[in-house]
Amino acid sequence: MALLGTDRRVLTLAFARMIDAVGNSFLIVVLPQFLDDVILDTPGGGAEFLGVAVAQSILIGVALSLFGFLNSFGQPFTGRLSDRTGKRKAFILVGLALLGIASGAYVFAESYAAVLGLRMLQGVGAALAIPATVALVNELATDATRGGNFGVFNTFRLVGFGFGPLVAGFLIELGPYATPAGTVSGFTAAFLLALLGAATSFGLVALFVEDPERTRAAAGDELAVSVTDPEDSGLDPVFTLGIATLFMAIGIGLFATLEPQLSDRLSQGSVLFALEFAAVVIANVVFQVPIGRASDIYGRRPFLVWGFVLLVPALFAQGFVTTPAGMVGARFVQGVAVAMVFAPSLALAGDLAKEGESGTKLSILTMAFGLGTAIGPLASGFLVTFGFVWPFTFGGVLAALGLVLVYTQVEETVSDAEEIVGAAPQD
Repeated sequence: MALLGTDRRVLTLAFARMIDAVGNSFLIVVLPQFLDDVILDTPGGGAEFLGVAVAQSILIGVALSLFGFLNSFGQPFTGRLSDRTGKRKAFILVGLALLGIASGAYVFAESYAAVLGLRMLQGVGAALAIPATVALVNELATDATRGGNFGVFNTFRLVGFGFGPLVAGFLIELGPYATPAGTVSGFTAAFLLALLGAATSFGLVALFVEDPERTRAAAGDELAVSVTDPEDSGLDPVFTLGIATLFMAIGIGLFATLEPQLSDRLSQGSVLFALEFAAVVIANVVFQVPIGRASDIYGRRPFLVWGFVLLVPALFAQGFVTTPAGMVGARFVQGVAVAMVFAPSLALAGDLAKEGESGTKLSILTMAFGLGTAIGPLASGFLVTFGFVWPFTFGGVLAALGLVLVYTQVEETVSDAEEIVGAAPQD
């Protein structure tokens, strides 16, 4: 059964991922403040870890990045394991359970080591849930609906990711809260709401999603990730898309650490920074679904190539704009470019995945995206010390390399795309 042109089970997965993303993205706002105000500000806490004095900013950065690195590097292994067992749903449920338990357990955390442990648990949970979810979205699609399915899925996920920090900010700002059980701080309210989000997602998946029969039938095949294409001397197209996705995601992550520099350069406050940050997400929400569905008709490769063509100047421009309006515009164009790349990339990798290997193939892209968003802030924090333009120059160069890789190493997978384009009326 389909709703609004999308399989009901895909919509369920997308909605569950949106709810979970709201709770998970809380931590972008909540954790730095929680560490600064509660954990590292307690007697004996300070900025010391394992007997060594460390700057609080570094301790906070490590805690934030730990999730991304464990999540990213774990995905190829969990994706391959979900292929071998054919049990996507079980991996999703266990992952959501770990994410929810860790979110709720922050209420009881009293040390920096405890926070690190919970971040590691969340990283493992995400590594279990994400590749299995994306693989299941792929397996519930046909060649004619794969791009549209990924467009819908990514749109819901980005809505959750975009609104989560905003909701968290209000929860902390308006706290504490009086409840029948006593007064609850804003931090506790945010952690418990994240737990509720994971529990709701768990319930939706448990009730309304099942593994396709063909996944079970194909489980146990020998699986491997190739770097080179055995049919020619070039790179494997899925591996190529993984590298290109890494470059694209680094470009997204560059912006996160530059609020102080942007405030000075553009004479702006936190509200304009939030709008600039959100511009990429807004563009993705608007364009993911139509671009994904268009790629089912006109092919994946044109959107990939033109997406990177658009991404290069969008990133370079951010290093040179001198007004908040100019930055919002450049960020919005970057978001359009990301929408043109991400859904068609997942769809193309899904086209190339044989039965029972979706988790292995697609985890390359999801791992690359998570790794890029973790590397981006670290790279920009270092490069901006040489001048404001350098982080965005770095991102533009990586986008140009991604363009070269996609143009030379990735072929079209929609068999009738050329016929459709060729049949268009000519002026």
